[in-house]
Amino acid sequence: MGTGTDHLELPISGMTCASCASRIERKLNKLDGVRASVNYATERATVDFDAGSVPPERLVEAVESVGYRAVLPAAEPELSQAGEADPTAPLRRRLILSALLSAPVLVLSMVPALQFDNWQWLALQLATPVVLWGAWPFHRAAWANLKHGSATMDTLISVGTLAAWLWSLYALFLGDAGMTGMEMEFDLIPSPGQGADEIYLEVAAVVTTFILAGRYFEARAKRRAGAALE
Repeated sequence: MGTGTDHLELPISGMTCASCASRIERKLNKLDGVRASVNYATERATVDFDAGSVPPERLVEAVESVGYRAVLPAAEPELSQAGEADPTAPLRRRLILSALLSAPVLVLSMVPALQFDNWQWLALQLATPVVLWGAWPFHRAAWANLKHGSATMDTLISVGTLAAWLWSLYALFLGDAGMTGMEMEFDLIPSPGQGADEIYLEVAAVVTTFILAGRYFEARAKRRAGAALE
């Protein structure tokens, strides 16, 4: 027998788009006697449930089973507003470092006059940390979604940036792009047969940086919205 309806505000982390919130909401609502609504902006699930048949820990397990993280309100760390750490700080550091590394890659790739001998190898060294470390949150989310048989915008970002980076590796080590004196012209429309001697490191690095910038400003807006609602 149930003991009545309980109400719970369940903090959720790891969501990167509205489809993530929809997936979590569907999973929670599959539980018997549970009515849940997930708000992506505030990163919280509003849940009405029967604690006699569905313990709160079962709600956390349901969220984690689809690849996200949840914590019961009683387990949240008690931090004062003045001493609360800025949750956007790690993302800001990732964005700044990625932008600093991506800028010279973009300039070298787009301006033939600046392409000195073997410039492409410098571009590879600058772009690789952006693609592997800067875009790591996207790769991690894409892998988590893959394990649960789903795809989100993170999957698209991860596949796109890795494809551009891996093709560039092929062109540098197995194609003609690694030769001394290699130059790249700025073409809006690639010419026929173009490919084996072209690299796309600037695409992988700049796309990663732009998406990180969007995520950072989105995180700031969500934090302000959450503070205003509280």
